[in-house]
Amino acid sequence: MWKAIPGRILRTGSLPNRLQTIIASRLSTASTIKQEGSPQIVEFVRLNNLQDNPGAVKKKRRVGRGIGSSKGKTSGRGHKGQKSRSGGSIPPTFEGGQTKFYKLLPKRGMNNKRHESPMFPLNLNTIQNYIDMGRIDASQRITLRELQLAGIYKASAVKHGVKLLADGKENIKQPLDLLISRASEAAIDAVEQAGGQVSTVHYNRLALRVLLRPHRYEDKYIRQARPPPKWQPYYTNWKTRGYLHPAVQLREFLRGKPDLESRFEEVRKKQDDSASINN
Repeated sequence: MWKAIPGRILRTGSLPNRLQTIIASRLSTASTIKQEGSPQIVEFVRLNNLQDNPGAVKKKRRVGRGIGSSKGKTSGRGHKGQKSRSGGSIPPTFEGGQTKFYKLLPKRGMNNKRHESPMFPLNLNTIQNYIDMGRIDASQRITLRELQLAGIYKASAVKHGVKLLADGKENIKQPLDLLISRASEAAIDAVEQAGGQVSTVHYNRLALRVLLRPHRYEDKYIRQARPPPKWQPYYTNWKTRGYLHPAVQLREFLRGKPDLESRFEEVRKKQDDSASINN
């Protein structure tokens, strides 16, 4: 038996067993030290050496490529029958022709998804950010059209309206005059505490198209639809600042008429004072 030693070749077949063991152990120790002490090559990841690990991608077997491919001729589908044809898969609920199990079960409950009206959510923080960017004029009334022109949403994104939410209400810096589909009570309180006002108005699908795409209806007169019975209580309620509430309608009538508004405020204060005295 021959052992390789750096610089010479040693024949160990004629040496005693103990000496052969010592030589083998020293050779292994020297090779280990050499491996541990040798500098390691560090290879960085670059575009030219990116690749999958060996065995990560398995090549797909190609069927119908001769008997040598193990899936030739019938391609593993067998001879004839429904499942050998193209498009002949059998649905998992098929039970051989008898009535399917799910058809034997009675129907329960209801699904009102057909009549849902999801709103596009809009937070006060978003409006304030667009005002700071100069894309919304806070001195003018802010409607759904102004929000669309500012780039907050596209016309196609609003299916049933926009709902105002109170996230970021602490960032409101100036009074806002908002005309919107719906609004949460927290958002209404935040806007009014900043000196602004909110009015909620009902828009059906046609009214939204007229509002957000006015160029298509320039030569047509379309009356605004009243809310359906389901939403009548919402738009006649003062808590939601519904546009059908008398106080909101009076506020809209006095809009742009500062003399009437000041006189109305004086009369209202006198009535409040007299009511407090009588009580």
